[in-house]
Amino acid sequence: QEWENPFATWDPRDFCNISEIVLPMDTYWSPPVFILERVNGQNPELNYMVLMHNGTFNSTRPFQVTLTCSLIILKFPFDTQTCNLSIASFLYPVTELVMKTRRTPAEIMEDSRSFFLTDGEWKFTNLSIIEYTEMVDDKGFSAVTYMISMKRRPTLYILNLILPTCAVYLLDMAVLFGPSTLEEKINFQIAIILGSSMLAVILNNSLPTSSNKPPIIGT
Repeated sequence: QEWENPFATWDPRDFCNISEIVLPMDTYWSPPVFILERVNGQNPELNYMVLMHNGTFNSTRPFQVTLTCSLIILKFPFDTQTCNLSIASFLYPVTELVMKTRRTPAEIMEDSRSFFLTDGEWKFTNLSIIEYTEMVDDKGFSAVTYMISMKRRPTLYILNLILPTCAVYLLDMAVLFGPSTLEEKINFQIAIILGSSMLAVILNNSLPTSSNKPPIIGT
């Protein structure tokens, strides 16, 4: 966060060329903000801010936050999900406090990619920012929403589910139209049914449980 206070200025030449100082957060007024989609998280212990001689305040407070996102898994595992992170301040209306983003989405994306230290299941693909006014009880409040797009990496699901399933059904067709006897075909079909059932159990454990429509691969 960065904001200005015209009553907190001084001339560095009058104070041994001191141009900035570190103060506790409760020393001066600071803008209170809230995360709308927040479920739980860990508050930081860095309750300090930097005050520049021109009255500019700068506060960097890392938060670890868990959000709730609505998943659309129709194209699982080739799906792309979008989660919103909305920040607002409901103590001051928009006539008194206006929030603006300091950096562009491209700059924030570059910094965000540097925080992904491991290659997990999700790949960070896009980030967009919306600045708007949230209306609550006929009052407008400044808000900023970060729309984060994540794409699932399907390699593991392709190797563990899609390729074995295709192989099982190709084998099923080969046995069905092959020159084997009826008894051999029945034995092969029973083995294929058992293999398909095992893959279905693995698929059921892998699929997300919350969705309005079942994924195509599950159907």
